[in-house]
Amino acid sequence: MATKPSKKTTQIAKIAKTAAKQSAKVDRRVTKGKVKMTPSEAFVETMVSQGVTDIFGIVGSAYMDALDLFETAGIRFISVAHEQGAGHMADGFSRVSGRHGVCIGQNGPGITNFVTPTAAAYWAHSPVVVITPETGSMTLGLGGFQETDQLPIFSKITKFQAHVNNKARMAEMTARAFDRAHIELGPTQLNIPRDFFYGEGEYEIPAPITIERGAGGEGALDEAAELLSKAKFPVILSGGGVIMGNGIDAAIKLAELLDAPVCNSYLHNDSFPANHRLWCGPLGYQGSKAAMKLIARADVVVALGTRLGPFGTLPQHGIDYWPKNAKIIQIDADAKMLGLVKKISVGICGDARAAALALVARLEGKSLACHANRDARLATVAKERKAWEKELDSWTHETDAYSIEVAKASKYMHPRQVLRELEKAMPARAMVSTDIGNICSVSNSYLRFNEPRSMFAAMSFGNCGYAFPTIIGAKLAAPDRAAIAYVGDGAWGISFNEVQTCVRENIPVTAIVFNNGQWGAEKKNHVDFYNRRYLGVALDNQPHWANVAVAMGAEGLRIDQLADVGPALAEACEAQRRGRTTILEIMVTKELGDPFRRDALALPTRFLNKYKHTEIKK
Repeated sequence: MATKPSKKTTQIAKIAKTAAKQSAKVDRRVTKGKVKMTPSEAFVETMVSQGVTDIFGIVGSAYMDALDLFETAGIRFISVAHEQGAGHMADGFSRVSGRHGVCIGQNGPGITNFVTPTAAAYWAHSPVVVITPETGSMTLGLGGFQETDQLPIFSKITKFQAHVNNKARMAEMTARAFDRAHIELGPTQLNIPRDFFYGEGEYEIPAPITIERGAGGEGALDEAAELLSKAKFPVILSGGGVIMGNGIDAAIKLAELLDAPVCNSYLHNDSFPANHRLWCGPLGYQGSKAAMKLIARADVVVALGTRLGPFGTLPQHGIDYWPKNAKIIQIDADAKMLGLVKKISVGICGDARAAALALVARLEGKSLACHANRDARLATVAKERKAWEKELDSWTHETDAYSIEVAKASKYMHPRQVLRELEKAMPARAMVSTDIGNICSVSNSYLRFNEPRSMFAAMSFGNCGYAFPTIIGAKLAAPDRAAIAYVGDGAWGISFNEVQTCVRENIPVTAIVFNNGQWGAEKKNHVDFYNRRYLGVALDNQPHWANVAVAMGAEGLRIDQLADVGPALAEACEAQRRGRTTILEIMVTKELGDPFRRDALALPTRFLNKYKHTEIKK
C-alpha cells in the first residue's frame, strides 16, 4: 500500500521545485547606466558584460554571495577536484575559445593552489583571469584563518593585478582585470577582500575594451620586405602569435608568395597546417628533422609571432640547426621579445596576421630572388619531408644501449610505435594536450594538425599534471571536437583526480596514459650521467589505472597489443559523443628518448673521498 508523504517531505519537494524554477531564470542582459546594486551584483554583471559563461573552481565561503548569482546570470560553475586543475581548465578553455578562461577559489590555501596553472598560462599567453577572494579587510594582517598575502605570490606570473581596495570600485577593477588579460595576452589577478562582496552602492557596468593590433612600423616593414625580396632561401617559423592573432590565412599567403618552407615553433604544431605542401614540422625537442635541415639552409628567417625561446631552438637529433649567418626578421606583439633570445636584423612590433599581410602587400607583383630557384627549393622541401616520414616509419624503437636492453626484457609495446599508431588513428579536428615527460615529449615528432587551437602544452613552464585538466577546459569550449590528453604515468598520479570532474560535470574526454612504471625524463638523466644510480624515479606498485577509471565512473581499458591502439582511440573518441570519458592505459617498455637538456647536465665530479665512488671519468 502506498504511503502518504510526510509534511516534511512535501516541504522539501516544494523547495526543490522553487529552486528549479529559479535556476531556469537565466538573464544575460547587462544592466545599463548607474544603478543601485550590491558589490556581488556589480561583480557578476561585469563578468556577464565580458562574456563569461563558465568558471572553474572549488566552492568557498569567501565568495558565496557572488556564487549565488552565477546560475541566474548564465554562468556555469564547474566544480573541480583541485584548484590546480581549475586553473589548467581555464587555460585550456581560453586557448581553444580565444575568450577569457576564469577560475576562482577560497582565500588562502585555495588561492595558493592556483600558482602553478597561472605560471603555465603566463608562458602560454592565455587570457586567464584568476579571481582570488582574500581575507576580510578588517582582519587583514592579523594572521587569521586561511590568511596569506595573495598579491605578492602572483606578482611575477601575471600581466596585471587588480586589487579591489574599496567596494565602490568592484565593477571598475573587475572590468580592468578582464580587459588587461586580453590586451596583455596573459593571466591577470583580481583580488577581492571577502567582506567587499556585501553592502550596496551605485555602479555602472563598464563595457569591454577591445583593441586592434596593427602591422607594425612602416619603416621596419619596408626593411623586412627588402630583405625578403633578396632572399634566396627564405624560411618561415610560425609561432603562437599566429594562432592567437587568427593569422593562419596570412601565414599561408606569405609562405605561398615566397614558396618558403614553414616550421612550427616548439609546441605550436598547430601554427601552420600539416596538410600544406610547405609545412615541414616543428622545431625544438624531438621535433622534425625536415624542419631542422631546412631552416639550417635559410638566408632569411621570418620569425612570425614567436619569441624564439631558448629551449625551443636548442640543437636536437645531433643537429645544431639554427642558421648562423641568416638574417632574422622577428615579428611579435610584445616589443620586449624582439631580439631577446636571438640576434635579429629587423624587429617588427606588430600583430602576426597584420604584419604578414603587410609584407605580402609589399612583395606581391615584384620580382623576388627566391623565385629564380623556386623549383629546386620545392624539390628540397619535398625530399626532406619524405625522408623524415620514412625515418619515423622505420624508427620503431629507441636505439641506445639502455633502451635496447630494457626492451628485450619487456613484453610491452615500443613507445614510438604506439605514438605512430595514435597519430594514424587521430580523428579529424582532434585537440591534443601533452604533459611534460619523456614519452609525451617524444610525441612532438608525431603530432600534426590542420587547424589552429588544436595543441596545448605547458610551454616553457613545463609542469607535470598539466595535460588532463587542460583538455577538460578545451572540451568545454569546443564540445564538438575530440579531446585527447597525452599523459605519462607520473603526471597521471598528479592529475587523475579530475576524472571525477569529467563524470560529475559531464565533460567527456579521452586520456592516453603511457604506463612505463617510471619518471622517464629524470631516469634518462640517471642513465646518461649517473651510471644508473636510480633514486626517486621508480613508479612501482601502481594502481591498475584503467580499473581506477572505472571505479570513478569513467570507461577504462588497458592495452598491451599494438593492433589494439588505433581502434581503442577511435572507440574512445566515439564514446565522447555519448558523453563518456575514457582512460586508455597504454603499457609500454621502459625505453627512453634523448634527455631534455644535454647542455644543462654534466658527468659528476667529486672532491670528498666519501663520495669519490660516485664520480664518473670521461
